[in-house]
Amino acid sequence: MSSNSLRTRLGSVIRLGTAPRHEGAHAPSARLPDETVLSNAAPANTAQPDAMLSDETAPSDRTMSGRTMLPSKTASVNETDDDMASGKNVAWEPLAAPHSEQRQAQQRQARDVGKPSLIGAPIRLEDDSPCNVEGFNADIARFEQRFTTLTRTVSRVLAGKAMAVRLCATALLAGGHILLEDNPGTGKTQLARALAQAIHTTCHRIQFTADLLPSDVIGVTYYERKTGSFAFRKGPVFASIVLADEINRASPKTQSALLEVMEERQITVDGTAHQAPDPFIVIATQNPSDHLGTYMLPQAEMDRFLIRASLGYPGHDVSVELLRQSHIRDRSQLISPVLTGSDILELRNVAQQVHVDDRILAYIMRLIEATRQDERLAIGSSLRGGLALTLCAQVWAASQGRAYVIPDDVRELVPFVLPHRLTPTPETSFAAIGIEQIIEEILDQVPVPALTTPTP
Repeated sequence: MSSNSLRTRLGSVIRLGTAPRHEGAHAPSARLPDETVLSNAAPANTAQPDAMLSDETAPSDRTMSGRTMLPSKTASVNETDDDMASGKNVAWEPLAAPHSEQRQAQQRQARDVGKPSLIGAPIRLEDDSPCNVEGFNADIARFEQRFTTLTRTVSRVLAGKAMAVRLCATALLAGGHILLEDNPGTGKTQLARALAQAIHTTCHRIQFTADLLPSDVIGVTYYERKTGSFAFRKGPVFASIVLADEINRASPKTQSALLEVMEERQITVDGTAHQAPDPFIVIATQNPSDHLGTYMLPQAEMDRFLIRASLGYPGHDVSVELLRQSHIRDRSQLISPVLTGSDILELRNVAQQVHVDDRILAYIMRLIEATRQDERLAIGSSLRGGLALTLCAQVWAASQGRAYVIPDDVRELVPFVLPHRLTPTPETSFAAIGIEQIIEEILDQVPVPALTTPTP
């Protein structure tokens, strides 16, 4: 079959929306089962990945998600025709195509409103101009560079805690909230202040105490004598970065004042909804060991934190170096902002386009369902836990220069995303079985999507 004949059978119109092919150091070396090539996969917000077509699939049916599919570039057209005639599976991928100036304008407009840009303008098959693959590759490379710059800047304040810094940066770029839980003197507040200092945006700190009232957090409506009307005075929660220090020292009533703004990004006072800034993130700290005068966070609020991280004590060498610098009272003032609020929104938009294969999504849901079915847990993870894993995995992949998620991304994040959403049974607590141990067993029991080396 000739090339022109094959193209005629495949149709004359395609739609763009695929993630880029990677080259160089970040080129993928594996693909998921069923011959789905990850490097040709579509971003999660655009189109679904294109899998191997079965022997029964007719050439006229080789369109997926509104996009015409062409044979993989690893095989010539003649080789593909021979394979099709012999009943052999053929890898298909979307044909690259350019986007018009009109679509570029639509992309810019989409970015202006904080939404991912979608490329879907139909073009003719005979147009062989390059597509926007290089542009997305550049976005991923820029994401990795800025992510590294942010984490290195924060690490200057909190040395020796690279994992905790990466987790906090991941939650920030995923649009979620962070709960730092550890013993006193481990640097929880310093990490939160350093992250806020590294971003040029509004930042407010709230020191939670037992006598703190909800109006002290969200604001209050008061009577203005000069105008003869009521006005709303915003509380410290109206900032892009809110540091809630020792959040468990406030009463449950005050803690609940954060529920609405953490989930819906708005605050309702006297029947009027007030929008929170964008980006908006709550960085909360609490001491798990000192329970005198504290109130346990309700499960509904714990579930709203994207990530819970612990710092631990610094190593010997780092501690000695900190002793040498004992004259520095506030290490967070040693750094300058390296990102702005608009940069955060732009990077968040890029992360949302990182592709997550259907088998990875199924793997995430199997992990969530395993927590619900475990007899040692009274309450398993909600669907919010699965959403959190997906968002964090996208950021985790982009921070390593990949436009697709692999199972290792999910497995590395599970110990920090799921445990605080689980509640053990009384028998489990009495037997001193920790949540972390249960999570490890679940990770060992749930089958992982296998990766196979692509055939040349």
